[in-house]
Amino acid sequence: MTIALTGATGFVGQTLLDEALRRGVKVRALTRREQPSRKGVTWVKGDLANRKALKALVKGVEAVVHVAGVVNAPDVTGFETGNVAGTLSIVEAAVAAGVPRFLHVSSLAAREPHLSVYGASKRRAEKIVSASGLDWTIVRPPAVYGPRDTEMLDLFRAAKWGVVPMPPPGRTSVIHVLDLARLLMALLPGGEDVTHEIFEPDDGANDGWSHHDLAHAIGWAVGRRPWVPHLSRATLNRISRIEGLLRRSKAKLTADRVGYMSHPDWVVSRHRVVPAGRWVPRVSTREGLKATADWYRREGWL
Repeated sequence: MTIALTGATGFVGQTLLDEALRRGVKVRALTRREQPSRKGVTWVKGDLANRKALKALVKGVEAVVHVAGVVNAPDVTGFETGNVAGTLSIVEAAVAAGVPRFLHVSSLAAREPHLSVYGASKRRAEKIVSASGLDWTIVRPPAVYGPRDTEMLDLFRAAKWGVVPMPPPGRTSVIHVLDLARLLMALLPGGEDVTHEIFEPDDGANDGWSHHDLAHAIGWAVGRRPWVPHLSRATLNRISRIEGLLRRSKAKLTADRVGYMSHPDWVVSRHRVVPAGRWVPRVSTREGLKATADWYRREGWL
């Protein structure tokens, strides 16, 4: 089997690439930059705006797995280009090539598109996929963590100093990146139980994690019992403005992020659970966080 993969050089994409190769699945992967040669991988130079590259990417493959996306951008245009126009381009290429199967990695933020530009762009991308006529499945991961992740790294670093600032009280679901990669591989064959479905996977924790408990789990992973202050939305907005002035386009805590970070309910829906015969999570979050902290240390990130 050969699959086409976008986002192969990113956090989730790298783990999925490793898992596919481990299972003997060949991968044709889109990349902007030259990559080291790797057995089982055909690198296709280009991006989601390059129609010629996309045509080469999807030619003759059994499935497309669209992981690439923009999680942070300084303006609306960045999200529209990366998440909406990019998805349209890869969908059009897949339709033209007659690809039998299309997996789209969205985000739980798409469930509440009114909260952020990011979530709205992911929701529009989902609509493009669902209207494509392809044999599609959409996956909305919650917060994804694990080796190579830079998004939750700051929380681990803060925990090392004994404090983990969190958004206003609420609950969230999480998933280890390896469990997410395993899920995507499990969905590749398609079938009546998964075709034209939207799934919201997680670690299996009933009702997710409170922000407070998740912060303490991260603290435990680095060997500390941290203080966990909950920052109000007003405080987050003030910090966002300051960071925007100092870091400009490189700011991570943007006003858009404050919008969905302040939402109290990012727990996956039990109405969108993956059929147990296909996949169940294997990574315990406490142990997964500990292993992630250990990886950060080995790599000199923590």
